[in-house]
Amino acid sequence: MQAEIVSRKENPLLKRIELQFKIVHHGEGTPTRDTVREEVAKLAKAPKERVIIDHMNSQFGKLETLGYAKVYDSKEDALEIERKYVLGRNKLIELEKKKKVKKVGAYKPEEEEPEPEAEKAESEQEPEAPKEEAKEKTETKEKGD
Repeated sequence: MQAEIVSRKENPLLKRIELQFKIVHHGEGTPTRDTVREEVAKLAKAPKERVIIDHMNSQFGKLETLGYAKVYDSKEDALEIERKYVLGRNKLIELEKKKKVKKVGAYKPEEEEPEPEAEKAESEQEPEAPKEEAKEKTETKEKGD
């Protein structure tokens, strides 16, 4: 893996140096953000914790990666200025992981259906006699006739 700085710009207002870099990686996949930070830190002659990789782009079929990095005067300046998700990507802070919600289907709230009045009237009446008693009553009525 070969790294080179394409352009260098000093930004005294934000206390950083802005670098555009190019990394050629023959026979390897796209390098990780962590290994790129190490390479850029070597080129900029700065400690790794002060280097922030903003973005990296690789084109399909090319064995090179172009990117943009920022080298701050101190780690505290980087923590104060950079956005949290960028700091999380560069592992300067640990981000809170979001809980994954498993979606099964569309949510449909359960609605209570009102009972028809006929069913209410039946439920208010006395319960039916057991079947055996009902058979005996019908048999006695038939014998009595």
